[in-house]
Amino acid sequence: MDILTGVIWFVVAVLLASIRVVKEYERAVIFFLGRLRNTRGPGLILVIPILERMVRISFRTVTMDIPSQKIITKDNVSIDIAAVAYYRVVHPQKAVVAIENVYQAVNQISQTTVRNVVGQFMLDQLLAQTSAINTQIKNVIDAHTEPWGVEVSVVEIKDITLPDNMQRAMAKEAEAERERRAKIVAAEGEFQAAEKLGQAADLMALHPVALQLRTLQTMAEISVEKNSTIIFPAQFMTTVKEAWKMMKEDTQK
Repeated sequence: MDILTGVIWFVVAVLLASIRVVKEYERAVIFFLGRLRNTRGPGLILVIPILERMVRISFRTVTMDIPSQKIITKDNVSIDIAAVAYYRVVHPQKAVVAIENVYQAVNQISQTTVRNVVGQFMLDQLLAQTSAINTQIKNVIDAHTEPWGVEVSVVEIKDITLPDNMQRAMAKEAEAERERRAKIVAAEGEFQAAEKLGQAADLMALHPVALQLRTLQTMAEISVEKNSTIIFPAQFMTTVKEAWKMMKEDTQK
């Protein structure tokens, strides 16, 4: 009886020791006597003590910071670049068998890839084509991590630090560019104004009286602000009378 009780307690202890709970976002990679057997989970699973060993693998997306590192661009500018990568395990057995430490491996290959890819571009290209460079980095990293059962979804350059002298040079360049645009806009305004004045001069040449009327209008505008005494030459008065006579004739018609 004592032996039977001992056997029952032993079986119960083995069953309790073999019970494992695998969460929804996890999978259990099972090794039987050192050989890869299968993948189990999620939920309640049984793992035979001593004979079987379980390794948990998470399927959740991992956010990994790629630390800032000095990189020399194609045009020999030294910059500091920090990035971030998002990846997840899609094949748990490969992630356990093919690589010792998935996180460390992805981190190291990401740093190397960022340095190699960014070094192929000039600084202006890096600042203007960030999205395309991010995609290129992501594809290169994903090609390296695919045999490890890892899928890289996104890689983003999040910070680019330029040397102080380069920042000053870029500020001067931007200022010079704004001044160039301002001068072009002013020149275009002068050109348009001169063009309109030329058209007005041609029109006044066809109608000499229009010039005198314009002169009278200008004098009226001047006299509005301050009391002014205007002396008209006799020839000017004759021209005004002719203009007035012409206006009357046009009105009678």
